[in-house]
Amino acid sequence: MASMLKTALPLSLVSGLLLALSFPGGPALWPLLFVAFVPLLLTVQKGTGRQALWCGLATGFVHFVLLLYWIIIVLGRYGGLPWFISLPALVLLAFYMALYVAIFAGGARLLLRSKAPLAALWALPALWVGLDWLRGALFSGFPWMDPGYGLWQQPMFIQTADLFGHHGITFIIVLVNSLVAILVNWQGRFGKKGWIWPTASVLLLLITVGGYSLERWQQIEKELVLADHLPVGIVQGNIDQSIKWSPAQQEKTVAGYVQQTASFFTPAKNGPRPTLVVWPETALPFYPADNPLVEELRALSGQYDMALLTGAPWYEVVDRTNRTFKYFNSALLLAPTGEFVGRYEKSHLVPFGEYVPLKPFLPFLAPLVESVGDFSPGTVEQPLVWQKARIGALICFESIFPDIARKWVQAGANVLVNLTNDAWYGKSSAPYHSLAMSVFRSVETRRSLVRSANTGFSGFVDPLGRVQLCSGLFEPWAASAEVALRDEVTFWVRYGFLFAPFCLVVSALLIVAVRRRSNTD
Repeated sequence: MASMLKTALPLSLVSGLLLALSFPGGPALWPLLFVAFVPLLLTVQKGTGRQALWCGLATGFVHFVLLLYWIIIVLGRYGGLPWFISLPALVLLAFYMALYVAIFAGGARLLLRSKAPLAALWALPALWVGLDWLRGALFSGFPWMDPGYGLWQQPMFIQTADLFGHHGITFIIVLVNSLVAILVNWQGRFGKKGWIWPTASVLLLLITVGGYSLERWQQIEKELVLADHLPVGIVQGNIDQSIKWSPAQQEKTVAGYVQQTASFFTPAKNGPRPTLVVWPETALPFYPADNPLVEELRALSGQYDMALLTGAPWYEVVDRTNRTFKYFNSALLLAPTGEFVGRYEKSHLVPFGEYVPLKPFLPFLAPLVESVGDFSPGTVEQPLVWQKARIGALICFESIFPDIARKWVQAGANVLVNLTNDAWYGKSSAPYHSLAMSVFRSVETRRSLVRSANTGFSGFVDPLGRVQLCSGLFEPWAASAEVALRDEVTFWVRYGFLFAPFCLVVSALLIVAVRRRSNTD
C-alpha cells in the first residue's frame, strides 16, 4: 500500500486531472484526451488487482468531482438545499461515476498483463465504451460528457459518429491511449518487432476514419445546398431562475418574449423572416390551457403568420372528483390560427429535479420539485409538424441521451429542436457540456438541431456538427436562420446504436477468457 501511495496513486490522479483539463467549460485542451488515460494504464499494469481498482477509483473521482462541481450550484442555489447536503451529494455522485472507472482499471490490468497485446489494444477501448453505455442506462442513466464529447469543436474529427455514435469517437480516443501505454511498457516482452502490428492496426483505422470523414463531409455539404430549408427563429429570454415561477412576473416574462419575437419582423433585423419561432423550455411559467396570457401568443402568431414552438408545463385531469391530475413538462406547437396543433411531453425526466425517485422515503428532497411540479413522463410518438418540418423535440437534458434523438428520427423527424433551461447551472461549465453533447445528436442523426435555451447557449447546429450561430450566456438573444431539413436515416440510427452494448459484451467475454487463461498458466 505504501508503494501505491508513492507512485501509483499520484499517476492515477494525473489521469483524472488530464481528463478534466480536456473538457469544455474549462481549459478545453482537447488534445490531452489522446494521452489522458496513459498514466492510469501504466499504473494498473504493474500493481495488484486491488491497487488497480483503487487507482481507477482515484482517477474517476478526481475527474468527476471537477467535471460535475456544478451539482452544488443546482442543489444549493436553486434547489434550496444547504451545503452540508449538496456537497455530500456531489461526492456521492462522483464516487458512483468513479466506480465505472475502477471496473475499467481492474479489467485493464488483466488485459495489459496478458500475452496478447493486440487483443488488449482493442479490448481496452471496448471496455471503456461498454461501461460508458452502462452508466448511461442504469438507474435512469447519467451519460454526462463521455470522452468523445471533448471533440465537439473539431467537426472534421467526429463525422464517423453517424456510424457508431459518440461512443465510436470515444473508442478511437481510448484506442490511441491504449497504444501509447502498450508501447511505453513494451520492453521487448512480445518480441523486438511485435509492436508493428498493434501500431499498424491503429494507423490503418485512423486513415480509414479520416478518409470516411472527408468523403462524408463533402457529400453532405453538397446535399445541404439541395435540401429543403425552413426559416426558424430562436428567442433566448434570459429569465432569472429565482423569479421565473413568480406569478407576479408572468406578464412581464411573456411581454419580453413577445417583444423579442416581434423584432424578427422589423426591417432592421438581420436574418430571414421566420415561419417558426422557438422559445425555451418552460418559457411559459404557467399552465397555458387556462391562462389568459395565452391570448397574447395567439395574437402574435396570427399577426406574423408564424408558428410558435414553446416550452410550458401542462396538466391532464385524471379524476376530477378526487382532484387528481397528471403534470407534464411539455413542448407546445401553436399555429397562426391560434390552435395548439402539436404537443410533446418530456419522456426522460430529471431525477431529483422534475421528480423524486422513492419520494415517500426521501421527503427532505421534495423542495427540488416544489417550484415546477412533480412531472409524469411522456413518450416519443409522432413528430410535431409545421409546413415541411417534422420536429423531434428534445426537452432539457434529453439532448444528452442519443437514443431519444434516434427514436425521433425513426418516427420520421427531419429536424431536431432542443428546448432547455440551463439557468440551473449558473455560470459554470455545465452549459458548455450541454451544448457539446447536443452537437453530437446532429452528426449521429444527420439532422439540423435548433437549440433554444433560457440563458444560453442557444444556436443552430447543422448536420455536420458545425455551430452556425450561437448566443452568449445570460443575455437576451434572438436570431434566425435557414435550417436544412433532411430525411436520411444513418447507419447509427439503424444499427450503429448497438455498438456500445456490443463492446460491453465482447470486452467482458475477453476479460473472462484472459482470467481463466491466467489461472491455468
